[in-house]
This record gives sequence, structure tokens and C-alpha cells, in this order.
Amino acid sequence: MPMTRLLPPPAPGADAALPAATPSAQTLTLLAQRRSTTARLMTGPGPDAQQRDALLRLAARTPDHGKLFPWRFITFEGEARARFGDILEARLRDLEPEAPPERFELERNRFTRAPLVIAVISDVTENHKIPEWEQILSAGAVCQTLLVAASAMGFAAQWLTEWYAYDRIARAALGLASGERVAGFIYIGTAAENPAERPRKPPRVSAWGG
Repeated sequence: MPMTRLLPPPAPGADAALPAATPSAQTLTLLAQRRSTTARLMTGPGPDAQQRDALLRLAARTPDHGKLFPWRFITFEGEARARFGDILEARLRDLEPEAPPERFELERNRFTRAPLVIAVISDVTENHKIPEWEQILSAGAVCQTLLVAASAMGFAAQWLTEWYAYDRIARAALGLASGERVAGFIYIGTAAENPAERPRKPPRVSAWGG
């Protein structure tokens, strides 16, 4: 039986009164059990256009000092995923011509593993009163919000970067400007099998006593 996938409510209007906090056991459970599903274990269906746009709208509510919106999105769907894979394979053949065939196949099919891939691009405004580090952190928060929102909508998701996020040819194919960087590629689809919990270390906490 297919899983029911939800849509968020409409975005509030400017200056709308919002609740300071709303207790939600479901949200706490989601955060307590959130677990990435590896892209190789994803299948369809993925988000439709309405669900995709809703995910992007939710991600754009990430805290953002200075209202700079220091990030943007690039979506990969349908045939675009394979076309970008062709670019990755060609680039790998330049970098590692002696690589085994399965390595080239991996790059060729990398983005087709999930129905939707969203690239989150960090777009820092330089020489601004908001430090660059804080702008970069905002882009990372966008990636995490996408993971949580996708899970809340009933989809599997994984945040990856890998070599092509840093390669100049791949960056050029993405149309990145000189000050832009890939914060992450968010793969979104349906889990072919349930993920298993992994070992986790307890958080490191210290109380400052002055």
C-alpha cells in the first residue's frame, strides 16, 4: 500500500502572527529517529512538482542572518540527471583514464539513483557585515532542513557532496560563480528498504562556569 505523503500548509503572509512554539510529539519522534537512506537504496516515486516546490519553500525558512538568502538551488530531474552523469563520467575519464569500468558506470548513473537531486549552492556576499562563516552555516542548515522536511513528507533523503562538488569542470557545468560552492547534493526518493540505525556517540557537552 503506497505511503501517504503530506504537503505543508500555505506559507504565512508577511507580518502574520505566528505561534512562539507549538508542542509536537510527531516532530520530536521524527528528529529522534531521523536517518538518511543511502542513494543506492532509493527508488521512485520522488516528489512531484508541487511537493518539490514545497520542500524548497520549507528549506528557504532556514535562519539567515541579515536576510541575505546566501544560497540557491539547482534541481535535477528526469533526463537532466543522466545528462549530468555523462559530464561526470567524461570528467573522470580525463582524471582517471585507467579506472575500472564499474567506476565510470557509477559516475554515469550517479544522479539517476534518486528521482530528485537538489544541489544547495552556498552564495556568500563578500565584505558584508554578516560574517562569511555565518552565511556558510546558513547553507548547511538549508541542507539539514531539506532532509527533515523530506522525511516529514514521507520521502527518503541523503546529503552528499563527493569529489565533483570540488572539481572545477563539474563546478563550471553547474554554472557556479567564483564565490559559490556546493553545500550539498540532496538525493530524495522512496526507500527500497528501511534504513537501520547506526552507532552514534553521545554529544560532547561542557557547562561553562565562568
